[in-house]
Amino acid sequence: MKLLTLIIHTNVQQELADQLRNMDVVSGFTFSHVEGHGVQVEDDPFLSARDKVVGYTPRVRVEILLQDGDVDSLLETLRSARLGVAEHGIYWVTAVEQDGRL
Repeated sequence: MKLLTLIIHTNVQQELADQLRNMDVVSGFTFSHVEGHGVQVEDDPFLSARDKVVGYTPRVRVEILLQDGDVDSLLETLRSARLGVAEHGIYWVTAVEQDGRL
């Protein structure tokens, strides 16, 4: 199993949720609201005047538990979906040693 973690701007949250709900390889996902701090790119279309003034950008952390072989296909689907995720989102993949329900 793998855990795919995405960090996206809040503006694309609903579109991403719709996309993920329609993918057979995704059985569920978690959204958590986070604040992005770091070097801001002035030509980032998602940055509002507020973001530039307060020094952070509202983001959403998305966690998706996937089978090992499904990670690359999901990433490729997201890159080609033109949601704004590919241009302004970041991701990482980590191994999951165990999963289950309590």
